[in-house]
Amino acid sequence: MQAIAFHKLLLLLPLAFYQSTNGMEWNYLKNGKDWEDLCSSGKHQSPILLDSRTARKWVLPGITFWHYYRLLKRPFYIRNNGHSISLDIPVTSNGRKPFITGGRLKGRYYADGLHFHWGSYKSRGSEHLINKRRFDAEIHIVHRNEKYRNIAQAVRQKDGLAVVAIMVAIVRKDNAKSTPLSRLMEAVVRVPIEDSNATVFGQSSLDQLIGGVSHRDFFTYEGSLTTPLCDETVTWIVFTETTTVTMSSVSKFWLLRDHWGHRLINNYRIVQDLNNRTVFYKKRMS
Repeated sequence: MQAIAFHKLLLLLPLAFYQSTNGMEWNYLKNGKDWEDLCSSGKHQSPILLDSRTARKWVLPGITFWHYYRLLKRPFYIRNNGHSISLDIPVTSNGRKPFITGGRLKGRYYADGLHFHWGSYKSRGSEHLINKRRFDAEIHIVHRNEKYRNIAQAVRQKDGLAVVAIMVAIVRKDNAKSTPLSRLMEAVVRVPIEDSNATVFGQSSLDQLIGGVSHRDFFTYEGSLTTPLCDETVTWIVFTETTTVTMSSVSKFWLLRDHWGHRLINNYRIVQDLNNRTVFYKKRMS
């Protein structure tokens, strides 16, 4: 009954809050080691360690990104939800919703929301590790299967969600050119506490918001949400090419506060056991 009530509640909430739980309070003080229920008992949990040497090489078609290059309707609205910075992805200037197809996906998956995971001044904060390397931050774009009306419905279905993950690396440049991604990161100082919201002006496509990374090389596997309740309903697509930002941009995240007023840093979950799952690796042909 609790789970049913929880998902009914989700129908009333925006995407930015879909990570909430049915009365369960949680934080990143132990990076997920103390999360309960499915988070501790599931066998297809995320994130994981991705290794290009052991992953199954894949010759099937790659992921196709539709309307990712069209300008999104502006402005954007960002929110501090107490666990991350998130934004709902608007339709494009021509009224279309960006979506992805291909790979191991069956059908269209519409881009509904974007959020970040980061570290701190002393540590890196990506959730997935690629060839044993942890990156400075990680961007997640949450996509919903077209078969389902909203995230609340999709999160209950095995084929409900697809999450595109992009690794973020810090570059040591003080005079780096301003980009849509850097402007978005700079704006997070305007949402310092939980439930604060801000408007971000300026034109951008969804592809520009993730730094225009190459879509050719990626890992894909079946996993879970990386936040409670850790539903195992996600097809992960993790790109190997990084997007870069300056220390100045990333450090804005370290100023934020969580639900308890603590510094919102190191908001990543530790890597989970693979448990005999197959990880596929799609690499461009040389």
